[in-house]
Amino acid sequence: MLKTSFTVNRISAWLDRHQPSESVVLGGAALLVGLTGGIGVWLFKQAIDWFHQIMAIDFGGLLANWGGWTAVLIPMIGGVIVGLIIHYLVGPERHHGVAGIMEATALAGGRLRYRRVPAKAIAAAISIGSGASVGPEDPSVQIGANLGSMFGQWLHLSDDRIRALVAAGAAAGIAAAFNAPIAGVFFALEIILGEIGGPAFGVVVLSAVVSAVFTQAVSGVEPAFHIPAYAFQSAWELPLYLGLGLLAGLVASLYVHALYVVQDLFHDWHIPRWVKPVVAGLAVGLVGLFLPQILGVGYESIEQILNGEHLALGLLLALLLAKLVMTAVCIGSGFPGGVFAPSLFLGAMLGAAFGQGMAALFPTLNLDPPAFAMVGMAAVLAGAVHTPLTASLLLFEMTNDYRIILPLMFAVVVSMLISQQMQKDSVYTLGLARKGIRIQRGRDIELLQAITVEDVMDKDMPALPVNETLEEATNKLIQWRHHGLPVVDENGRLVGILTVQDIERAHAISPGPNKPKLVGDCCTRKLLVTYPDETLAAALHRLSVRDIGRLPVVARDDPRHLLGVLRRSAMIRAYDLALSRRAALLHKVHQVRLGAVGGVNIEEMVVEVDAPCDGAKISEISWPYECVIATLRRGRQSIIPHGDTVLRAGDVLTVVVEGDAGAEARALCRTTDRTAEMENA
Repeated sequence: MLKTSFTVNRISAWLDRHQPSESVVLGGAALLVGLTGGIGVWLFKQAIDWFHQIMAIDFGGLLANWGGWTAVLIPMIGGVIVGLIIHYLVGPERHHGVAGIMEATALAGGRLRYRRVPAKAIAAAISIGSGASVGPEDPSVQIGANLGSMFGQWLHLSDDRIRALVAAGAAAGIAAAFNAPIAGVFFALEIILGEIGGPAFGVVVLSAVVSAVFTQAVSGVEPAFHIPAYAFQSAWELPLYLGLGLLAGLVASLYVHALYVVQDLFHDWHIPRWVKPVVAGLAVGLVGLFLPQILGVGYESIEQILNGEHLALGLLLALLLAKLVMTAVCIGSGFPGGVFAPSLFLGAMLGAAFGQGMAALFPTLNLDPPAFAMVGMAAVLAGAVHTPLTASLLLFEMTNDYRIILPLMFAVVVSMLISQQMQKDSVYTLGLARKGIRIQRGRDIELLQAITVEDVMDKDMPALPVNETLEEATNKLIQWRHHGLPVVDENGRLVGILTVQDIERAHAISPGPNKPKLVGDCCTRKLLVTYPDETLAAALHRLSVRDIGRLPVVARDDPRHLLGVLRRSAMIRAYDLALSRRAALLHKVHQVRLGAVGGVNIEEMVVEVDAPCDGAKISEISWPYECVIATLRRGRQSIIPHGDTVLRAGDVLTVVVEGDAGAEARALCRTTDRTAEMENA
């Protein structure tokens, strides 16, 4: 360690003295990241094979003497080992896998806790080797990205350069994991950096190429799957691929939803953290007794289907459902691993089942169900991660088959659009969004994009009956001080909107006393509307395009169901809300940066009414020795506290703690009665 530190210091000193150009520094670092990333992922693959041999084959063979039911014990034992490693060597993490890399890239200058990677990689190898339903790509990305962050931090590079090296490491990880350098490049650009092009492009490409060259040198140049030639034979097949894309989008959305539902269930289950993978391992083992194909990565089953091996339709659907549920159980319980490989498995089962069904319905088209399986793999993956280029190129490189690329790209786009309609966040960004973090273009966080119309719309605005006279409606507008109101029929259904301009137009057409005009005859019926779940930025853009002052808010599934009205005055409330969220976001940035720089735990604590620290100065409280209050958020203010800062109920503290200091600090922030109740419980 001392020798490494000495070498790094000498390199840093040389860089400071000679000050080489940015391209030279990043180019050299990218070569190093690509090579070490390729080596790291190759060692990780070897570890998976080694642990699989020991646990599933050698130890499993010994247990088999007691009966076939003992196969259940293998994933459970793997869960015990993984749970202990995660509990004692890794510790709690804010976000799982790639989501954590995205957050650190956007908010912490790409600074990752790279010292945890060896323990996490070993735990992931044991997970996959023992049969947990997870993939190898997420740990591979973490290996590469953490190496990039490590070299960047060792060389004291700027935040932008470290971000570029993190993306380069992620590309190297994908390139080595799947022997797919092009897909690795687009994975890093689409997911980690959030933009295609930019100054980091060359660094990412160089790292991915070096990693792929090393991987092919030690493992060969063969693609991941060896398949026969499948081709797009007739334009009549295109509507069928449209149907597959629709189903793939549905499955992908359900997959993402299931991952976080099960994660919440395990989070709310108050048992020791290390026990949760044991429970998940037992569940996977029980299902694996009847459906052994769902154990581990599942590439063997995928290749069998792609090579034309026929599986019954019922079995394909059972494998689809079992893999979806068991992957959610494994990820939610804490088994380290990725979601790429399970997505490919789900897509293969869905595509094969769909292809068999269509071949039976349309025998004259001479359809190949394996071709639908291959397209389904890319479609489900794109729907889950919302990266169409990565999904398309990954399948192209994994199969080395270009002939079916057109229907593949078509189904990928359809799947992604359907999945986005059902679940706007991807499997990676949903976890961040649930924490109030919305990342765009890799680092920019647009506050108005995080505020929905529902947050600021007027839900109690009155409406005008369609059969009311214009004179009565005018009096109401004056009395209620509105420039426009929605118009509804006798059933309360939206008909249009009546504005001051509509009233002036009606009087200009036929001035003077005539037959009383009704609101329904004068109101504007061709409406621009907005939806409660739409971002305020999109709604405000629509307001400005037509230069109007208000938009009816309607239900997406029923455009005549009036839910409220969005007015320009809501912009003031939106701005106020944005300021509050900016303060909360800055608070999160401090947390992420502290967690990235130090090897300590970062906890968020709320000061409760009548807590020991409520109303007291920080210096007057007997805080634990291993506890430091880093930041304080009070309303819209983010405060760097000092000894004379008086804490108040409702203050949100970011506390840096070690060991048992967290429990002591939390007790100081809670009311005495509640603390006593929790201790008794």
